[in-house]
Amino acid sequence: MQQYLDAFRAFLVNEKHSSANTVSSYLRDLSQFFDYCDSEDLSLCDITNDSITDYLQHLTDAGKSASTVSRALASMKSFFSYLVQQGILDRTPVHQIKTQKVEKKLPQILTGKEVELLLDQPKCTDLKGFRDKAMLELLYATGIRVSELIALDVSDVNLVAEFIRCSQGGRDRIIPLYAAAVKAVRQYMETARPKMIASSSETALFVNMSGERMSRQGFWKLIKHYQASAQINKDITPHTLRHSFAAHLLENGADLRSIQEMLGHSDISSTQIYAQLVKQNLKSVYQKFHPRA
Repeated sequence: MQQYLDAFRAFLVNEKHSSANTVSSYLRDLSQFFDYCDSEDLSLCDITNDSITDYLQHLTDAGKSASTVSRALASMKSFFSYLVQQGILDRTPVHQIKTQKVEKKLPQILTGKEVELLLDQPKCTDLKGFRDKAMLELLYATGIRVSELIALDVSDVNLVAEFIRCSQGGRDRIIPLYAAAVKAVRQYMETARPKMIASSSETALFVNMSGERMSRQGFWKLIKHYQASAQINKDITPHTLRHSFAAHLLENGADLRSIQEMLGHSDISSTQIYAQLVKQNLKSVYQKFHPRA
């Protein structure tokens, strides 16, 4: 089974250009499913629609959320469709299985004032302040994922042309930068980074205090620290700035296709959620401020 999972991983990365998080989630779901199959003495050829239904019920009985069960089903659908496509199976064992409907929650975003407050928190009085200011400005300027932010190399930044190059799944996309972000990144690269890197051969744009590439966990702690210092009463995650970037562009007249390109969404349906979010915000403003609402 491992050889099929390895081949599926390669398919997701090289042909579907799926994000690292998507690949990781699919493989984790499938590994857990095949652990269950082992416990039930089921080989690949023994797996039927009923055994998949039993597994999903097993997850539900174990207290897994509806979204977790739904994601597990999606992972299996994708995997078995791949096996059929490759001629390994004649047909997929997944047939018209329905899971509990998952209520889609719109992402939380920051207001313009909250973004300004958050970005003002890092103080350029020490090396860490220069770095943190550049990271937050760059994240909001581009809407890139945190995994993409920490994967940036110095060579991915063009401050003269005011853009960054972001690579994902073998595809590159070019994202422009506003002036304040260019200034913050330039100050960090000229003032702080040369003193922070552990080795002159280090290619990472953003490094930790040990001089090595910043980790996801490190950035998570960083953004939580500045949320607390800004006293913003929202649960800010690194993805919050990505959501805010998209929603604010849409509110100011950007078209969905351009936002889709900058976010790196393969399907525009993933981008359309921001249109719903903007409509919801407009309705809230109307109800709050219209004299007869």
